[in-house]
Amino acid sequence: MSNDIDHILNHISLKKSRRRWRWIAVLSIAALVIGLVAAGNYEKSLGAHVARLDVEGLITGDERQLQLIRDLAKDDDVKAMIIRIDSPGGTTVGSEALYEELRKFGAAKPIVAVMDSIAASGGYITALAADRVYARGNTITGSIGVIFSYPDVSKLLDTVGVKMEEVKSGELKAEPSGTHPVPEKARVVMQAMVTDGFNWFKGLVRDRRKLDAVTVDRLSDGRVYSGRQALAEKLIDGLGTEVEAREWLAKEKAVDAKLETITRKPPPVQSGAQFYIPVGQAAVDSLGELLGLKGLQRKVEAARLDGLLVLWQPGL
Repeated sequence: MSNDIDHILNHISLKKSRRRWRWIAVLSIAALVIGLVAAGNYEKSLGAHVARLDVEGLITGDERQLQLIRDLAKDDDVKAMIIRIDSPGGTTVGSEALYEELRKFGAAKPIVAVMDSIAASGGYITALAADRVYARGNTITGSIGVIFSYPDVSKLLDTVGVKMEEVKSGELKAEPSGTHPVPEKARVVMQAMVTDGFNWFKGLVRDRRKLDAVTVDRLSDGRVYSGRQALAEKLIDGLGTEVEAREWLAKEKAVDAKLETITRKPPPVQSGAQFYIPVGQAAVDSLGELLGLKGLQRKVEAARLDGLLVLWQPGL
């Protein structure tokens, strides 16, 4: 009897193990297929089309996205670009890099920005790179400004009896540290750096939106605007969606209205003919969406933020 029970238990355990490995095999094959299909989409010609570039979440200067823009600029099949923006901004450097690559594209081909739920701060900088900017009436945009935030846990350390000792080469090295109140001299230096970045941002608004300095100063107190308010202040060109963007491209830039709009994404990372975990990356991105892990990914991105930010809410 004991041997029969052991045999039954072993049989059940074996079935569970086989079932588990079958699921692992299915998921692995699915990930491989997704990666190969994604890679294949970049190898075949898509024909003449308008490229759609999605700028979502935190802007950190993703090199794969920047390279994609360079590739689209050289692709004769790409007749124009629509940037779909849904971003609260990100790092100043990342936003600058994205803006500059988009302007290089715009120097050769027409480009239109379409704002979704939010295109604030660095998201608005992205829109400034376009020849035409559309938003919905309730889009959140603006937030023209720069911020440098840091924690001050010195009171907490005093409460728990912890003191941080430092030996450094100069009084401004590693300031602000967060372990003690910021010295006034360091605060002055940080403010100068923020002001420099702020002036750069305002210069973009002034030049790209053809506004005078007095108007730009008035609009640049960090507030956000609805799409309707932004239109009234001439921060955008019109209320609309991709429909209006395509109509403008056809009317003003002679881009055939019959061309398909195709979303273009960075290809999976490859080395020669071999895939790394980015057979991987396309698969992870897709599976992440299926498993509802986008929120976790954004938290990881937020943890990487450092330095000057053009971000609507640094706590995001």
